[in-house]
Amino acid sequence: MNNVENSDLRVLVAVVRKGGFSAAAAELGMSPAFVSKRIGILEESLGVQLFERSTRRVTITDDGEQVYGRAQRILEQLDDMVDELQQRHSEPAGRLRICSSFGFGRKVVAPVIAQLAASHPRLQIRFEVFDRLVDTVAEGFDLDVRIGDDIAPQMVARKLMDNHRILCASPAYLARHGAPRVLADLAGHQCLAIKERDHPLGTWRLHGRHGEETVRVAGALSTNHGEIALRWAEEGAGIVLRSQWDARAYLESGALVQLLPEYTQPANVWAVYPQRLAGSGRVRVCVDFLRQHMARIGMGS
Repeated sequence: MNNVENSDLRVLVAVVRKGGFSAAAAELGMSPAFVSKRIGILEESLGVQLFERSTRRVTITDDGEQVYGRAQRILEQLDDMVDELQQRHSEPAGRLRICSSFGFGRKVVAPVIAQLAASHPRLQIRFEVFDRLVDTVAEGFDLDVRIGDDIAPQMVARKLMDNHRILCASPAYLARHGAPRVLADLAGHQCLAIKERDHPLGTWRLHGRHGEETVRVAGALSTNHGEIALRWAEEGAGIVLRSQWDARAYLESGALVQLLPEYTQPANVWAVYPQRLAGSGRVRVCVDFLRQHMARIGMGS
């Protein structure tokens, strides 16, 4: 690959990972035509066809699979070399892809990342939010800022913040329907289910005096966005199970009331990243920055 540019290898990896030229272009900040052009140049340099193209789809060839595997290793080695040099000179630089969930990512993580970029201007950070669990390795992310303690054993995880989910409802809802006295009472209430990343829709697992208990809940409203569920709860539509950090302002204002306080759901905040990045200076700086910020705003573990 003597005549191949590293930038073209990154384009190739993005096309394979995202499943097409347009999606790769959106990720890389390029036009689909430019991505197609760079892949064409790469194919000409290597003397092989990397993709079968049709009007509906792009399919990687056998040669493309082989080049893709080698390209990943080359780029990882390059990033490792850059990391080693950065640590020697104490200034992180290069690309850093970070993901998180919708609500927490927007409200808490995004402002920290903006400060991180300002403090370390040689970093190039891409931040994305999802309503699902992300396969960090397969989707090419360096770091996932994740709520919830269910973490694959092959990943490295550092706790950023203690957190748990609590049950809440508005005074108006409680005036109409009464408050649940035991966990089983939730089955008879309007509960606002959230399908968000690690939440199984309609099943709430909570920890109480006797360990973990599970209750099936239902209601007229459900959503994939926690902020929507909180707003519905504030308007009296039902009971919500939501992270303490997110419900705090509603509780302090009296808009929501905590229910069954002896029951909570562990939902700590973690920085999760692949084993191969365990020694990465860029990742270490980012994780330390996140922890310090959360501690300063009174949310640290």
